[in-house]
Amino acid sequence: MTTTLITGANKGLGYETARQLIAAGHQVWIGARDPERGRTAADGLGGRFLPLDITDDDSVAAAAATVGELDVLVNNAGISGGLAAPIDVTADLMRTVYEPNVFGVVRVTRAFLPLLQQSAHPVIVNVTSGLGSMTLATDPTSIASRYQMLAYSSAKAALNMLTVQYAKAFPAIRINCVDPGFTATDFNGHRGVQTVEEGAEIIVRMAQLTSDGPTGTWLDRAGAVPW
Repeated sequence: MTTTLITGANKGLGYETARQLIAAGHQVWIGARDPERGRTAADGLGGRFLPLDITDDDSVAAAAATVGELDVLVNNAGISGGLAAPIDVTADLMRTVYEPNVFGVVRVTRAFLPLLQQSAHPVIVNVTSGLGSMTLATDPTSIASRYQMLAYSSAKAALNMLTVQYAKAFPAIRINCVDPGFTATDFNGHRGVQTVEEGAEIIVRMAQLTSDGPTGTWLDRAGAVPW
């Protein structure tokens, strides 16, 4: 059975991804900071709750020791940081957004790499956003060019580069980033135009890659996303 860990899986896209992967036969660890919400989600889905604060070294180390073995890691947890205008974005706000969205991914990936390297078909899926695309941000025909989310967009651009660098460093692991699209969740006040089922589709698809699948790519439901 494929063992999968999803960070931030107690609600939204993480929860739906867990639901679909459990239905596909995965044993899924529900990573969550809040014990009550995490256990409730795990019990409701038939998954296993894993206490996990991706901003805390000790929490991540304890989680890696608890899991023991892993085939798929979905780095889903993150925050938006709000809609502050660029002139109001401070270094402290940048750090707040980068801590889970960038440093947290590094922290979790590094901790679980030894387990993934023991898997016959290891996979890492990094959940990013089209707002992190430099191509789309500079294309006046793209909706992404209309947003000025300095902290969030730059953090997702950094996550995209992390994905590429990890893919080059660990060619035996399928490491990709995915854009779920503008999905209605708590993350955006349910303003998204997609359902969580639609948003989770590309995450679930890439979490089920075999060893001959792509690596170092960025995809959404429609195909390749420009960097």
